[in-house]
Amino acid sequence: MSALEFWFDFSSGYAFFAAQEVEGLAARLGRPLLWRPFLLGAAYKVTGARGLSATPLKRDYARRDWARIARQKGRRFILPAGHPLITLPATRAFYWIEAQAPDQAPAFARRVFAAYYGEGLDTASPAAVAALAPEFGLKAEALLAGIADPALKDRVRRIGEEAVARGVFGSPFFILDGEPFWGWDRMAMLEEWGRSGGW
Repeated sequence: MSALEFWFDFSSGYAFFAAQEVEGLAARLGRPLLWRPFLLGAAYKVTGARGLSATPLKRDYARRDWARIARQKGRRFILPAGHPLITLPATRAFYWIEAQAPDQAPAFARRVFAAYYGEGLDTASPAAVAALAPEFGLKAEALLAGIADPALKDRVRRIGEEAVARGVFGSPFFILDGEPFWGWDRMAMLEEWGRSGGW
């Protein structure tokens, strides 16, 4: 069975909520789950779109909606100062960890989400991101060196380009058997599609 692909930017509020549910969804469908962080900016360059937090009216609505979802789900959700923050160091760190300790990468992604939306993690700071490394049995210094490696930087860039080439333009974004689903609010439809074989 092909994997359920979960594409996201760590600074996406809706991706935060999707990350709380996507493992259960993949398990119910009997599919492996592929976590794929990327930078939404790569998609915005192609689409000409702007992020919710950079768009008047949509910004205020999104913040209200995130707070409403958090209350409904019983989730801790506090936007960090300066949201949305650049997430390139956190994204590179994910792929470095995936290469070093693949089983730890999803847990690292979940930890980044929790720290960003609960502890004010500065995902733009390599040092702040690297400080999480010991929680996963890794050395902060090794992670810092890893995310500075030109080969890793190139890989992360190519992954973002691949996402856009495959039609990924938002976060969260899911692909199941080639079928795209955009948004946290499409997860129920995605599950039904996966169970039924599509329509």
